[in-house]
Amino acid sequence: MSTLLVSVIMPCWNAARYLDEAMESVLRQTFSDFEVVVVDDGSTDETPEKLAGWARRDSRVRVVRQEHQGLVVAPQRAVEEARGELLARMDSDDIMHPRRLEWQVEMMQERPRLGMCGGLIEFFPRETMRAGMRRYERWLNSLVTHEEIVRDMFVEHPLAHPSVMMRREAVDEAGGYREMGWPEDYDLCLRMYGSGWEFGKVPEVVHQWRDRPDRVTRAETRYAKTKFRACKVHFLKELHLRGWDAVQVWGAGKEGRALGKHLKRAQLTISRYIDIAPTKIGKKVLGAPVVAPDELGHDDYLLVAVGAEGARDQIRGELAARGWREPEDYRTMV
Repeated sequence: MSTLLVSVIMPCWNAARYLDEAMESVLRQTFSDFEVVVVDDGSTDETPEKLAGWARRDSRVRVVRQEHQGLVVAPQRAVEEARGELLARMDSDDIMHPRRLEWQVEMMQERPRLGMCGGLIEFFPRETMRAGMRRYERWLNSLVTHEEIVRDMFVEHPLAHPSVMMRREAVDEAGGYREMGWPEDYDLCLRMYGSGWEFGKVPEVVHQWRDRPDRVTRAETRYAKTKFRACKVHFLKELHLRGWDAVQVWGAGKEGRALGKHLKRAQLTISRYIDIAPTKIGKKVLGAPVVAPDELGHDDYLLVAVGAEGARDQIRGELAARGWREPEDYRTMV
């Protein structure tokens, strides 16, 4: 396999507790043609000293230090400093599988339109994992092919971002990381999707993703559910709802109502809600009537927003039986 320069991009902030373990996992890779671009985002703990030690020990490590500017500026600075054609994202508290870069480079070389390549992930430590994280891990690892990934593109971010390798051309074409007030990684992924890039995953566990109470996705408001919904609706308008006068929402419960509020804010008309609960049928949600599935019409684009476990597959099966196609006729949102 011919070599191709990879830049591992690692933003970090006050990462001293886990940094050595993360760096060791990067530098033990079986694929060796890479550099590590670490952007120290104004750390106030022992991170600068640890990074200086790693840079002395391995010439592939390059450290860029800046004043603390946060979750969007730091990874974008790493992209701008990187010299590689392929950009491998890494978090400073996670662990790479020794063959992660080898596997991902091979897949990227085989598929020239592959803009973002992930892999299966494993949360750790396992003993503290909650049921919700186990479900999330199973969902992420169930999406491997391009078709599976884009099918669930509006459910949530379908690739664990710390595990991905991205083609620089695709990142530059999308405009890199940007500040929009919602998840910067999901925003970048959706822009790549809108530009027609392919997605895929190595069907092996390539990345161990550390789950801890102070994980940034729990602490930062940009990762709240309401921010994800705002991001989804923004891209729905851009990518799937051009030419549609109104939308209908399957699910008049908590998820459907929450989505409806964002649709209204985006000045989208909701023609009807669809639900199977007799207690909801005949009522109104946000001014739109709630009807039974038999009254589902092809006149408006459909958004499926039912959060019950197993409902996604059940509704997809029913829609397929009716001849509905995703994403041409509808999008699954939860």
